[in-house]
Amino acid sequence: MRYSQTFPKTIKQVPAGADSINHQLLVRGGYMDQLMAGSWTLLPLGWRVVSKINDIIREELNVTGALEMLMPLLHPRDIWDQTGRWSDPDVKEIMYQFKDIRGKELGLSFTHEEIVMNLLGKYIHSYKDLPVKIYHFSTKFRNEPRAKSGILRGREFLMKDLYSAHVSKEDLQQYFQQVKEAYLRIFKKMELEARVVDASGGIFTDSFTQEFQVVSPVGEDNILICESCDFAANIEVSQVKEGEKCPRCKGEIKMVNSIEAGHIFTLGTKYAKNMGVFFLDEQNKKQDLWFGSYGIGVSRLVGVLVEIFHDDKGIIWPESVAPYIIHLVGLGLEEQGVKNKAEEVYQKLQDKGVEVLYDDRIGVSAGEKFADADLIGIPLRVVVSRKTHSASSGQAEDKLEIKRRGEEKVELVTLEELLKEIEK
Repeated sequence: MRYSQTFPKTIKQVPAGADSINHQLLVRGGYMDQLMAGSWTLLPLGWRVVSKINDIIREELNVTGALEMLMPLLHPRDIWDQTGRWSDPDVKEIMYQFKDIRGKELGLSFTHEEIVMNLLGKYIHSYKDLPVKIYHFSTKFRNEPRAKSGILRGREFLMKDLYSAHVSKEDLQQYFQQVKEAYLRIFKKMELEARVVDASGGIFTDSFTQEFQVVSPVGEDNILICESCDFAANIEVSQVKEGEKCPRCKGEIKMVNSIEAGHIFTLGTKYAKNMGVFFLDEQNKKQDLWFGSYGIGVSRLVGVLVEIFHDDKGIIWPESVAPYIIHLVGLGLEEQGVKNKAEEVYQKLQDKGVEVLYDDRIGVSAGEKFADADLIGIPLRVVVSRKTHSASSGQAEDKLEIKRRGEEKVELVTLEELLKEIEK
């Protein structure tokens, strides 16, 4: 992609009211734009990052046998009344509820348990139809009283939610463990160290749930972690206190701030009972479905990644989620020989299938282009200039100046050497 053709460009000013690093850098880098508190536009660069995250999630969930689909965001009240959640005071605080012009009561999705259970009731008849594992990526709406911290806490956000239905508690627990392991692989691919934390089910369930928390000073959650092993617990449910010995390894427990990156729930048979959804077992007897729910806040993850991976110059994207792999910077493109060389490098990289953002702007200083490259945060910066072009510099062959984001070391390599490095 040519940077001259991208929309929008970087901005120098810190946005008004930006109280978090992710808010500042994502807006300044041209990844997101704030429409109002808690509502964000994913701009082209930001959408590329989200798409990379979705691909990672999709790959790991498909391994578990889950199938992707897409469900409506506008829900009728009567389905939510079947579980009693429409009138639940805690739900009413966060769910957008209204009447259309015909007086029909509707709500905007903040989750999809009722919708999935309604769907299962139409198609599940026998134990032979189970298990079912279905997921989608969709917008969620939650009337957050404190929509702040950039994209970390939104009123409208993108989420991946997976749901599973089973013949037994044992089968549900087995799949719960599979999803837990898939989540850990997902976060590892993004270079995030996620702690698995026992947690409350809140308005979703009284049953066992686990959160995936990423330690960060900007996090609004407080968790207790062991400094010697992977033990972690939410302070709301833990009987262990800060300064005590770890119940697992006797290491020291400390309290840290963290950001919730994912949450998985065992929902038992409550939803099936409330909504009258059952299956016939091998003896042709009615049995309630066992149900599970598993969520990852995709757009929130973009903010988490920026909070973890940045410096005073800008974002430092992990390669797996970066919008492009190479940021090609052309300097002195007014000189035809340099411009031709830069165009040749751009074309050859594209021919090899390399994702490259080419700063082809003419009349922009080297300092401004380098500052933009640091702010945008693509993993590898490749420079073509009069200094690297053989016809201008007297070198035996053209060289490219390469530098990894977050490192100071600069190297000169040939295009062939660069391509070999990328192919590794």
